[in-house]
Amino acid sequence: MQLASAAHANTLKSKRIAFLATDGFEQVELTRPWADITNAGATVELISLKDGEIQGMNHDEKGRKFKVDKTVSLAEASDYDGLVLPGGVANPDKLRANDDAVQFVKDFFIQSKPVAAICHGIWTLVEADVLKGRTVTSWPSLKTDIRNAGGEWVDEQVHVDNGLVTSRKPDDLDAFCAKTIEAFSQGVH
Repeated sequence: MQLASAAHANTLKSKRIAFLATDGFEQVELTRPWADITNAGATVELISLKDGEIQGMNHDEKGRKFKVDKTVSLAEASDYDGLVLPGGVANPDKLRANDDAVQFVKDFFIQSKPVAAICHGIWTLVEADVLKGRTVTSWPSLKTDIRNAGGEWVDEQVHVDNGLVTSRKPDDLDAFCAKTIEAFSQGVH
């Protein structure tokens, strides 16, 4: 895996990016975009359902714990220039059951700000009811949920639809990170 190149250095200078996750997120789907986006010059913050630390996962095994910067109940989409939603199965399942998390995600779309979601991270977008008329990709088992939410599912490494960047799995992280940085540098969609 290759981190953001020197060509991306300062691409996101003065941008604030929120990562929304909770216990059970796929660790590499947070750490790799976090590193690339930080290397591109952005300030990043980890937003979660609770204070303290959240548990990362390496597929079905526990990974590291990560310090939360702010709870979603106190976070405002207007304070950020973009949003990243890592996957993992438990993570978005918990997020989509939390009204504050769902509204936080919805607010990025209301404010026409770019959003990037990978793997099962799309589940939170389904719950936020923001996929109508959009084309996205995700972990294949979510295609029925996406279609039921009014979206079109495609099997692609990365897909960009009007500021919404989506990918299927960790193997797609090179393309996902590059397109995410591009979308965040362009800003409003």
